[in-house]
Amino acid sequence: MFPKRPESVLIVVYTQGGDVLLLRRREPPDFWQSVTGSLEWGEAPLQAARRELFEETGLGADGLVDCHLQYRFPIHTAWRHRYGPDAHENLEHVFLLRLPEPVPVRIEPREHTEYRWLPAAQAAEWCFSWSNARVIREQVLGEGGRDA
Repeated sequence: MFPKRPESVLIVVYTQGGDVLLLRRREPPDFWQSVTGSLEWGEAPLQAARRELFEETGLGADGLVDCHLQYRFPIHTAWRHRYGPDAHENLEHVFLLRLPEPVPVRIEPREHTEYRWLPAAQAAEWCFSWSNARVIREQVLGEGGRDA
């Protein structure tokens, strides 16, 4: 089995009314996030975003927007063992999906225990990842240039 590719997608799903979908990871506990996932070897970011969105929520990708925004950050210790010995940072590609209103989603029970639609400001506070919180603040709330 190949080590995991140190490149991922972040898909912030939100509504016209400003609610954001967050998923609670099974491990580590109390780790809330938007839809995320690693790119498979040979997979483009848009392909990965479509795949992860469907796998983690059952949602289709109609309206998916590539923000052409990337973040680099150290690989979290909880997942470090999944990567090769030379991989220390992850490159994250950001996507948005705006829906008219909150909808029920089908979570992947091996990865997540629950989901919630939260007001964007609250969702940003709940996010474990600084990049996830920043995207919500800047792209959904319109707080451009503000650090998380």
